Amino acid sequence: MKVVLRIGGSVLGSPPSAKVVNGYAEAISDLNYEGHFIAVVVGGGQVSREYIKSASEMGLSPYQQDTVAIHASRLNARLVAMKLGGVSSVPTSIDGMLQRLARNRVAVMGGLKPGMTTDTVAAIVAQRWRADLLVKASDQNGVYTDDPRSNKKAKKLDKITYEKLKQILGGKHRPGIHSIVDPVAVDHLAESRVKLVVLNGSDAKGVVKAVRGEKVGTLVS
Repeated sequence: MKVVLRIGGSVLGSPPSAKVVNGYAEAISDLNYEGHFIAVVVGGGQVSREYIKSASEMGLSPYQQDTVAIHASRLNARLVAMKLGGVSSVPTSIDGMLQRLARNRVAVMGGLKPGMTTDTVAAIVAQRWRADLLVKASDQNGVYTDDPRSNKKAKKLDKITYEKLKQILGGKHRPGIHSIVDPVAVDHLAESRVKLVVLNGSDAKGVVKAVRGEKVGTLVS
C-alpha cells in the first residue's frame, strides 16, 4: 500500500525530541517490512511559527514569512530522513519526491513553497502518487466539531465525509496557520478522494494501527 505520512512539527517538538523521531523511524521501518511504501512530509511546528513571528515583527512580507518557515520544516525533515537511512538531502519539489519514491520504499520532504503548508504538500503528493491513504499525525486526537483547545464542549468525530470536513475547517491560508488540517489541503483531498486518517501523533504506534486498518483517530472518506 502507498501511504503518505504527514508528521506535524508540533508532534516532533521544539527542538525535535529524539524519542519521538526514533519512534517514527521504528514505525516506518515496521511498515516497510510489511510491504508498504511510505512518503513522509514533515512540518516545522513551533519553530516555524517563531520564525514567522520574528519575520512579521521585522516587517517582512507574508511570502518572506512563509519562506523562512519552509526552511525550518526542511531541517526537521532532514533530521527524520537521516535517522531513517542517512539521507543527506530532502526533495524540494513534488517531482523530486516522486522520483525518490520510485527508487526507494520511503522518502522524506518538508515544505515546498510560500502559500502552501506541509498539509497541502502531503495532499498533492498523495494525489500525484495515487496513494491509498494519507495519515495526519497531529497534536489532537482527531477531527472535532470545533477547536477543542478553545471549546471544551467540542466532540471528536470518529468518521466523517470530506464535505463535512470542509464545513468544519474551510478557510484560507495564512503564514503559520495551525489547523488540524489546512483548509487548502482539504480542498485537494476532497477532489482526489484519498482516504485520510487524522490522529494523535504523540505515539507513532498509532500510525501503524491506522495503516493496518485499525480504528484510531478520525477517518475521512
